Amino acid sequence: MTSIRKALTIAGSDSGGGAGIQADLKTFQELGVYGMSALTALTAQNTLGVQGVYPMEPETVAAQLDSIGSDLPPDAIKTGMLFSSDIIRVVAGKVQQYGWQQKLVIDPVMVAKGGSQLLLQEAVQALITSLLPLSLAITPNLPEAEMLTGMTIESREDREQAARLLHQMGPEYIILKGGHDSSGDEAVDLLYDGREFQYMSSPRIATKHTHGTGCTFSAAVTACLALGRSMPEAVHTAKAFIQAAIEDSLNIGAGQGPTNHFAYGNRMRSRGIPL
Repeated sequence: MTSIRKALTIAGSDSGGGAGIQADLKTFQELGVYGMSALTALTAQNTLGVQGVYPMEPETVAAQLDSIGSDLPPDAIKTGMLFSSDIIRVVAGKVQQYGWQQKLVIDPVMVAKGGSQLLLQEAVQALITSLLPLSLAITPNLPEAEMLTGMTIESREDREQAARLLHQMGPEYIILKGGHDSSGDEAVDLLYDGREFQYMSSPRIATKHTHGTGCTFSAAVTACLALGRSMPEAVHTAKAFIQAAIEDSLNIGAGQGPTNHFAYGNRMRSRGIPL
């Protein structure tokens, strides 16, 4: 009997279903991984924006992680919205307690697309000092990488320097997403393992329906790692997953709508390709 692979998301809840743990669990399911969650915050949000943020108490986050760690050990873990330094320190402590260091993918969720703050400014340093040294990978977009490194990223050389600086903070792999750079017709991501830079590009899609792209991408990476795939394989699959999710838009909501988490699986099944 094949063992079931499990992935854990430590993140906030998106009531609109496009980002956060909802996006993560949908992605895990689509890629054939059993999904688990530990909530760090509740948000009231939809495609028009974030109407409210309600963080969990740190001890509530710790209790959820103890429940998972004592009974359902994950094969890979991702963090999303962590909100505060107290929650970050709790998560870091539990990662060490349960030996999850080589399983952890950090999506450094800082600001929602509508501009709402999802990570307190005082928590940025806690993320850098407490959690990054414990992680296998980090998946920042360009604005997040700028906030973490304190540098402006404009050129290819800037991206590589930012990746080097992030690597020095502890993660084994840096996955620098290029979707926020609208200067060309391609969305170019960068994978850095401390030795080599690998660029991956895909056609840029003209759409406003991109809510939850970062969560979905990092969840796809995490699911692939849980399945035992290498990091380059995981990143390539995640890029194909999010590309399909953006291209086959659901077109729901009056604002920035969610991506289509069914799209990649539907494409693969239609071609008779196993996920």
